[in-house]
Amino acid sequence: MTPSTSERALRIVAALVPFAPLFTLPAAFAQAPSPATLDNVVVTANRTPQALSSVLADISVVDRNDIERSGVTGVADLLARLPGVEFTRNGGPGAATSIFIRGSESRHTAVYIDGVRVDSQSTGAAVWEQIPLDQIERIEVLRGPAAAVYGSDAVAGVVQLFTRRGQGPARPTASLTIGSYNTVQAQAGVSGSTGALNYALSAAHGRSDGFDAGTDVAAALNTDKDGWKRSSLQGRVGLQINATHRLDASLLASKLRSGFDGFIPGADDQNLYSLGTGNLAWQGRWSTDATTRLQVGETRSTYESQPDFYRTETTLRDYTLQHDQRIGTNLLTAALERREDKLFNPATAFGAAIGGKRHQDAIALGWRGDFGDHGLQLHVRRDDDSEFGGKSTGSLAWGWAFMPQWRVTASAATSFRVPTLYQRFSQYGNASLVPESGRNVELGLRWAASGSEASLSAWRNKVTNLIAFGAPGPCLDAYGCYVNVGRARLEGVTLAGRTQMAGVTLRGSVDWHDPRNIDDDKVLQRRARRLASFSAETVLVGWTLGTEVQAAGVRYENAANTQALGGYGLVNMFVSKRLTQGLTLEARIDNIGDKQYELARDYATAGRNAQLTLRWSP
Repeated sequence: MTPSTSERALRIVAALVPFAPLFTLPAAFAQAPSPATLDNVVVTANRTPQALSSVLADISVVDRNDIERSGVTGVADLLARLPGVEFTRNGGPGAATSIFIRGSESRHTAVYIDGVRVDSQSTGAAVWEQIPLDQIERIEVLRGPAAAVYGSDAVAGVVQLFTRRGQGPARPTASLTIGSYNTVQAQAGVSGSTGALNYALSAAHGRSDGFDAGTDVAAALNTDKDGWKRSSLQGRVGLQINATHRLDASLLASKLRSGFDGFIPGADDQNLYSLGTGNLAWQGRWSTDATTRLQVGETRSTYESQPDFYRTETTLRDYTLQHDQRIGTNLLTAALERREDKLFNPATAFGAAIGGKRHQDAIALGWRGDFGDHGLQLHVRRDDDSEFGGKSTGSLAWGWAFMPQWRVTASAATSFRVPTLYQRFSQYGNASLVPESGRNVELGLRWAASGSEASLSAWRNKVTNLIAFGAPGPCLDAYGCYVNVGRARLEGVTLAGRTQMAGVTLRGSVDWHDPRNIDDDKVLQRRARRLASFSAETVLVGWTLGTEVQAAGVRYENAANTQALGGYGLVNMFVSKRLTQGLTLEARIDNIGDKQYELARDYATAGRNAQLTLRWSP
């Protein structure tokens, strides 16, 4: 049997990765090689600034340079280039998108923008298509449960997004992108600092005609192109009140309009999204060893469809008080947190109006100790939900640098996720739902030397009381109800690598996943058991030249595993050149082979497409 394109791509990457020089830490996978990579400071692991080299979790960092070099338009497209992450989408950019970390459900990832939780009480997950990548400065991706730090939803991992931040003299920026499908995007902003004040302000607008996303019956009724249009605004300001006290505030607003194919013949079906996040934080440093932080944040998001009317409105508010105390080589943290959720769905032709509120109060304690070559980390948390009562979670992690270039880690953690208000009180709702629960164990091996890095991670996460839609239940709806029906076992191995050879930067990763329903031994929907990514980049006569290979194995559209989505392999190429001190030209071609594939059944994906970007930053 002749191997498919995806199989060949997977074999190529798998053959390259075993060479030790190509290995890299997942934490640095998306970064350009630098001696300082391991000294980068991250906050996601413990909600406390920490050197990346001392983190005991599996974490990746993507900075603004990586974002610009990627040339992608969506956050999900960028994250899918990282180890252990894949996504599905019902069409092109702007369409409904889901992220799977280590094969877990999209709703099992906790998402934050500038420390403010982003969530939907309708879908139960972040609406990825709402988040404007143009306004993002840095992304941290934590793979593995973190409910003992973040509470509900952090069953598979945490994604932290940080908006643009100013420092130094005033610096204007601007960019213009044109591409296939009549895509045009523009961004402009200014950032800097003066005295005790730092600031950043940026705005972006983009549009695309897109392509006909549907390939099923709906597409036959609506043959129009399903394009998108997005406008976004971001602002961030910080004030150093004195040597020990600081105030920070941030704001992000985005509006997105995207087309889709419904079931009204000839209708111009549209999705309308809006997202707004706000954050105000105070930090007091009482000494070199003691810091207190108070933060208040709010997220408001809406989704509406036209002309077939449907609307959902979610409001989420967070209050967090955290104190960090260092005693010698030990770090103690204590946090109080309150989360308030609100959902409103106006009445539609399919059901009556619904609305609801709930809150969670939590106390969290953490300890980290360093003992020579050994590191130990412990977190415990107690959440009190207004609907489900108390829920306790914990995590324990250990690391041992047994040789100068080598470190081994081991961890165990519990997690949970409470049902959304929509899952409980809509026409498909089930008020008797109970929280989903997870138990995870993990082993890791890391190596770094002379600019080359390597990691091997293995994990098993067992999730019980999985919530599914479509089963018979108390809601009596013809389409079924939300019910606790399943158990899942998510296990896998990730091998990742990076090095420089003969002036060429090489990166690669291979994931072996086995996300299964324990009850029937079926693979979970829309998740591949094999993922691979490889890239090569070099500089030639002032031009940066690069290529990427992305591959995924067979997935299944349905729970019964009878509707297969074929594997695929994609090849992309990109070039860039600094024309003057402040002007850079970038160009890329994606899906060079014009591969036809599906991320979701009956939804098309982009064929061969190209884009050209001009960036100005004096």
